[in-house]
Amino acid sequence: MKDIWTVKYRPSNLDEVLGNEESVDMIRRLVRSKNLPHLVFHGPENTGKSSTAFAMAREIYGEGQEHNLTYFNASDFFEQGKRYLVRDKRFLRIIGTDDPSKISKSVIAIFKEVVNEYASMAPIDADFKIIFIDNAEAFNSDAQHALRRIMEKYTTTCRFVLSTTQPSKLIAPLRSRGLQLFFTHVSADKLAKFIREVADKEGLSVSEDGVDALGYHANGNVARALHTLQVASLHFRDSNIGSQEIYECTLKERSENVMHLFQAAVSKDIIEARKAIDDLILEEGMSGQEILLKLHAMAASSNESDAVIAGWVIRIADADLCLTDASNERIQLEALVAGFCQ
Repeated sequence: MKDIWTVKYRPSNLDEVLGNEESVDMIRRLVRSKNLPHLVFHGPENTGKSSTAFAMAREIYGEGQEHNLTYFNASDFFEQGKRYLVRDKRFLRIIGTDDPSKISKSVIAIFKEVVNEYASMAPIDADFKIIFIDNAEAFNSDAQHALRRIMEKYTTTCRFVLSTTQPSKLIAPLRSRGLQLFFTHVSADKLAKFIREVADKEGLSVSEDGVDALGYHANGNVARALHTLQVASLHFRDSNIGSQEIYECTLKERSENVMHLFQAAVSKDIIEARKAIDDLILEEGMSGQEILLKLHAMAASSNESDAVIAGWVIRIADADLCLTDASNERIQLEALVAGFCQ
């Protein structure tokens, strides 16, 4: 079975992290000083926040990373709830059952207990351990206040690294507990160089216009570039991969549910649009921001007049603004659909 390239080419140390030089350099200096504070990584999806956190842990712990780094995904906790808890064997001892209907404690109570336990454990052959929490914007206010107190309580034995695409959703006391570092997508020249290096390692022939087309499609998103290039390698391994081949691969990446949502919104079919939203969030696991980005791309590439496209884009932009402070993405997406139907 082939490795997924986003995993295969994940950086193993800070020197291999692509882009975000200022943030990575700051982390490198903190690691060398052996005085790591709590950290808050923020920036768009697929900008290297998680990869940098894991690379940082490898720099600090070496072979002991597995014992001193704990990873949690906040969206798993608070969006999937008890269904997720019974699937993760780490929580079995705490919840005492693999049947979600038999869990008597609330998700927030289990979250507090789990994080308290991991934070209180002494590090192995290290000064402190790291708890990395991804998608921290999924925490509700109660969970964030609880996390803030835990961070204060165990600051001598544990460092927290929070990663989020929406820092405004984090309460001010939580943001102030950590050093905030911004991550963004990589520049076009760095991405092009990286694409050529991966193509050489995989024995692929990619033309310059193919590299340009892949860079245009990825728009600085390394994960998207790797995914598309891997798809191209499966379909065109024995051919020269150019712009046409990249275009054909990007068509395969389009979600049918996004197309369904867009078509339902345009045709004023709210029932079908709501079904598509359910499929995108629950089945495909997309965030509200990801859905809006794909809707924007579909609107911009449609054959409608400039005036109609401009109206759609304005509604999508308004929905994106609302998502910044929203506690429920589904409500904002349904409001967007209603706006399309006006």
